[in-house]
Amino acid sequence: MATYKEIKGTQIEVVAIDPTYPVEGQVWFNSTSNVLKGLGYAAAAWSTSGSINSARDTLAGSGTQDAALIFGGSPPNTGKTESFNGTNWTEVNDLNTARNGLAGSGTSTSSLATGGEPATAVTESWNGTNWTEVNDLNNARANLSGAGVDSTSALVFGGAPSVPQKVKTESWNGSSWTEVNDVNTGRGYGSGFGISTAAIFTGGLPATAVTESWNGTNWTEVNDLNSARYHLAAAGRGTNTAGLVFGGYITANSALTESWNGTNWTETSDLNAARYGLAGAGNQTLALAAAGSPSPAALVSEKWVDAGPVTRTFTDS
Repeated sequence: MATYKEIKGTQIEVVAIDPTYPVEGQVWFNSTSNVLKGLGYAAAAWSTSGSINSARDTLAGSGTQDAALIFGGSPPNTGKTESFNGTNWTEVNDLNTARNGLAGSGTSTSSLATGGEPATAVTESWNGTNWTEVNDLNNARANLSGAGVDSTSALVFGGAPSVPQKVKTESWNGSSWTEVNDVNTGRGYGSGFGISTAAIFTGGLPATAVTESWNGTNWTEVNDLNSARYHLAAAGRGTNTAGLVFGGYITANSALTESWNGTNWTETSDLNAARYGLAGAGNQTLALAAAGSPSPAALVSEKWVDAGPVTRTFTDS
């Protein structure tokens, strides 16, 4: 059997304390604890979490993995809102306008719910307790996508049903919506993440893999998804350079998950329950998928954990 030195060209390093910045594949012997260690990567995966209270699809989500909000959806059109604490879902106060196909953005205590089906311009702001109607979109539409860090700053784009509205982009400054430059490829039922000045818009109907990046002024086409689909969800709060998209519909319900590194999409571990019309929250490493169609499998939420590099202890067992 080959030795470590024969394989790596060097002997295992002996140290009194673990290295501060080890690199992947590095192995060392800690002489203080008398333990052999190395740096590897934990497999990213989805795990089943708590069930939502009201089954629905074509809803919106906001927040983080362990502090999330889902709202709206169908059938029938609903204003139901549920809050997630990392373990359980709790029903809270409803939207004022019941609808599906709306865009969601923000946090579990500061969110926007925008547009929806039947095609509407209604926007509502969530303060952690109640929804309040604020100024409408300039262009009523449904099945649009959104991005934004909280209820004071957001971006919505795409949508349906009419062709002119599918390319529209609007920016929210906390009090009103302003039309800005259009997306290049008009579509509804896509997915978005990021903030009002740096967002990603990907997928959509007709089934497409097109991805566009927003720099605060213009949309630019970037590298496509590996699998064209629509009715998918996303997680990528706060940035357009690191995100996750999951679920959707291709020729059947999809469990596909793809990770975005700012340049390319990479297929990674699938959802446990294939579904479309689901809600997403969180970020690239700690995401949440909730609800969707079909039920009852989509009643269950799932948590995504990509732990990244982890120090492992080697034993002789």
